[in-house]
Amino acid sequence: MPDFTRPNSESDFYFVEANEPEIAATRIVEPVKSRIPGRFHLDPIRDIQVLCPMNRGGVGARSLNLVLQAALNPAGDRKVERFGWVFAPKDKVMQIENDYDKEVYNGDVGYVEDVDPDTAELSINFDGRSVAYGFAELDTLVPAYAATIHKSQGSEYPAVVIPVLTQHYTMLQRNLLYTGVTRGKKLVGLVGQKKAVAMAVRNSSARRRWSRLDEWLKRK
Repeated sequence: MPDFTRPNSESDFYFVEANEPEIAATRIVEPVKSRIPGRFHLDPIRDIQVLCPMNRGGVGARSLNLVLQAALNPAGDRKVERFGWVFAPKDKVMQIENDYDKEVYNGDVGYVEDVDPDTAELSINFDGRSVAYGFAELDTLVPAYAATIHKSQGSEYPAVVIPVLTQHYTMLQRNLLYTGVTRGKKLVGLVGQKKAVAMAVRNSSARRRWSRLDEWLKRK
């Protein structure tokens, strides 16, 4: 189990207790918006990543994207609404499928530069490269203020905040928690229940893949 003793001023690991999803969501947004940026001099959009065990639920990536987007980058007049999401300048977004023509791939994160209603196009900066999207192509993008831990594999961030509640019990596994915690380079915060963290730590069994491959091979 992680050490949950009260952190000192030099600590790079924090635990914030929240027993209900609604409380956890509030206790995620406030530190991401102000406390962490103020204390550690980090940009709340570019430097802090919320990582969730699942997409669904009150503290899943989808719900948290809505509240984080409203808190960190409320849309003005220059915006577009498509496929259940709002996109506006400065939004952090993620590509969710490979696009070989645009040379943008599943899991790539970029930042909206502009939304042009006259041309019905949106431009996104991916690592210094501007890529244009027609409004009809926005089904390949989602906000990326929060993402699943699975999507974060192979990436690192200055700071990560991870909700860990029992509502995610089907995904609470030691390797998943380990992956999330090790994405943070400078700071890691867990928000949720100690019981849920204990469930994840104790659950070291990898998901087994069941197939009839061995039986088929023996037949040959």
